[in-house]
Amino acid sequence: MAQGFHGSMSYMEAQGIKRVRPAELVPGTIRVITVRMDYLVADTPANWQKLEFERLQRPREAVVSCYARGRDYHKVLRRRLQMLVDRMQSEWGPFGHRVFTDSAPVLEVELAERSGQGWRGKHTLLLSREAGSMYFLGEIYVDLELPVTPPVSPHCGRCQACIDVCPTRAIVAPYRLDARRCISYLTIEHAGSIPPELRPLMGNRIYGCDDCQLICPWNKYARRNALPDFEPRATLHDSQLVSLFSWTEDEFLRITSGSPIRRIGHERWLRNIAVALGNALRAGGSEELRHALELRRNHPSALVREHVLWALAA
Repeated sequence: MAQGFHGSMSYMEAQGIKRVRPAELVPGTIRVITVRMDYLVADTPANWQKLEFERLQRPREAVVSCYARGRDYHKVLRRRLQMLVDRMQSEWGPFGHRVFTDSAPVLEVELAERSGQGWRGKHTLLLSREAGSMYFLGEIYVDLELPVTPPVSPHCGRCQACIDVCPTRAIVAPYRLDARRCISYLTIEHAGSIPPELRPLMGNRIYGCDDCQLICPWNKYARRNALPDFEPRATLHDSQLVSLFSWTEDEFLRITSGSPIRRIGHERWLRNIAVALGNALRAGGSEELRHALELRRNHPSALVREHVLWALAA
């Protein structure tokens, strides 16, 4: 935060010390139970990393981060955490608790690392020898004095594939990430204009970025999940940029209902796709792409217009 790496995520400053003192967030907390929930779908092929990289070489195709192609994980994981608590209380009796999944000032990766779920990779995400990094994290703060599980040793060694593959060089050093350059931040968290110098580096990524995970050798062990919740929606998988760019706001809200994508809103959705369309044009796109952009040239949003005009300047 002192170096501004958190960008416009001001909530990190506002929440202050509660992030590192669980008992100040939930009074009475003695232990934190950390959980992992894998999200690769059941029929994910063995060469999924290669296939995902190939998507990035098809400029007209819209690429959404793997985790966001199905149902909003906040809803799925929170419900299952509460089911776990209910089962624990049926066995042990009532106890003080609160469940979290990316929903409060909780240092999820740090807690998961300290509890032995894995180690922090050089891309700052949690890595496991048994499951790579393709999973969600959740926590249960409890007032029970449970046994403490020890952390595990790191296993990245000299590998820095995640640093080398990052399109925008957002991983500025091992274990240090400047969110202001991260495509996931730019397409999801950031509400304003995307810096022009970073737009060409975004390619066809319209929501999130998986590159640092796709290249990681440990993700050959990524586990599958049979839950239907994470099955990709047809409209968010193997879709063309032009098709997604044509959605009205009503269509966007209807189609993304129950999806994590809905939280960015229609305006940022169009902003992101405009950048991808501009990159597709620069890669040798067709008049169809240019026509789709022209239809949004006079969009009511200044933010959308700015990115459309940038794309048309290709």
